[in-house]
Amino acid sequence: MTGDTAPAGRPAIALRFDRGTLVLDLRAPAGREGAAAAPLSSEVGDALAGLGFVPDARIGDRLRAPARAYRMALVTLTRAGFEVRDEARQYLALTLTQARAREAYPHQQEALDAWLAGGKRGVVVLPTGAGKSYVAELAILAVQRSTLVVAPTIDLTNQWAGILATAFGADLVGVVGGGSFDVKPLTAATYDSAHLHIESLGARFGLIVFDECHHLPSAAYALSAEGAIAPFRLGLTATPERTDGADQRLVELVGKTVYRRDIQDLRGLYLASYRVVRRQVELAPEERTAYDDARATYRGFVEAHGVRMSAPGGWQQFLMLASRSAEGRAAFAAWRAQRRIALQSRAKLAVLETLLVEHRDEPMLIFTADTDTVYRISRNYLIPALTHETPGPERKRLIEAFNAGGLRALVTARVLNEGVDLPSAQVGVVLAGSATVREHVQRLGRLLRKHGDKEAILYEVITTGTGEESVSERRREHGAYR
Repeated sequence: MTGDTAPAGRPAIALRFDRGTLVLDLRAPAGREGAAAAPLSSEVGDALAGLGFVPDARIGDRLRAPARAYRMALVTLTRAGFEVRDEARQYLALTLTQARAREAYPHQQEALDAWLAGGKRGVVVLPTGAGKSYVAELAILAVQRSTLVVAPTIDLTNQWAGILATAFGADLVGVVGGGSFDVKPLTAATYDSAHLHIESLGARFGLIVFDECHHLPSAAYALSAEGAIAPFRLGLTATPERTDGADQRLVELVGKTVYRRDIQDLRGLYLASYRVVRRQVELAPEERTAYDDARATYRGFVEAHGVRMSAPGGWQQFLMLASRSAEGRAAFAAWRAQRRIALQSRAKLAVLETLLVEHRDEPMLIFTADTDTVYRISRNYLIPALTHETPGPERKRLIEAFNAGGLRALVTARVLNEGVDLPSAQVGVVLAGSATVREHVQRLGRLLRKHGDKEAILYEVITTGTGEESVSERRREHGAYR
């Protein structure tokens, strides 16, 4: 039991929010003349310690813990018979109705039901285009509490603000990020802004939705979950797995995975039908010679220093060693040279040119691994480029023009990997990318949103006899390619 209704004489504890943390005051709260000071049994003390509570000498050895312990702290103390004065909670109970209610698809309803059954905490894994945002909308409606939606980019944050405004009314919706600090009962924020402002925001929301939640376990972004009291949490992603294994932290920050459907489960039903075509090309003789020479220099250095590039931290170890000597710097330059040759081979660009002609009437997205290649393709074929250097207003205009049919193609490195709605995109051409399964699935996902009866095609163009072959094999491990 919490609040002011408990009988006098019960052991009393005050729980308050303090700059992203919770503080337990074991003294009788003010106004509780008959309440006893709160002695903690060893059992309760151990339970609180398990939630992260430790004595803080700066505040007279009162117990302090990350704010995410709020829900379980209330449960633990209430079950132990304490009268808890909850001074931490600042979030609101709302009365929300949907302005555009529609029947959920079966997988959306199943996801919501699983999340509710999981105590209104947990991760929902659905492919791009399967309607994750509507699951979040239904969760907000079910919880009826002030809600913070956290997203990785300002573009996606603004997109979420639009979704919330359309669903529940613009007067309820604020944005934190991109120069804005407008906190409303329903607020969309970037991960950067959320963790920077969590000391002031952390008690103001009962539900947090972490979009693209695979970003959350990074050291800085995790603070947006650690420093919030929100008892209800929803994570959304198409690919929760991380190469560093940190995705295991999602269980403590958001909750366990409560529902999962992959691309192959929904293709042709709620996602567009698609096929994946692999095109292999060869280096020209002079390109092959230059590639082999550069790769021998790079590999010689790596092997001489015992660096395993496929091991966790291998790339960081290579960079550290390369920075320490002229030989190392030459090895790094050689790595860049062999990579550039494989990525920008004349044969790859010839394949792209053929595909541009073959699919001249179908909206196409072209993906590369670096901005240099993006700009080269943009100049050669007069295709608009989208990079991290593209100003936000221009990016918005290009995406709108593409969706409206005014542009037949866009070329990018990573800008379109996540969080951009491109329902008309029908053809994807992957000229290069990282080895991560996530990136490849995200790129396929750009093509899978239902749009009439379209069949999407993803072309993967690989230079044989280069490191791209092993990269391709690793990133094609996902079941969507089987």
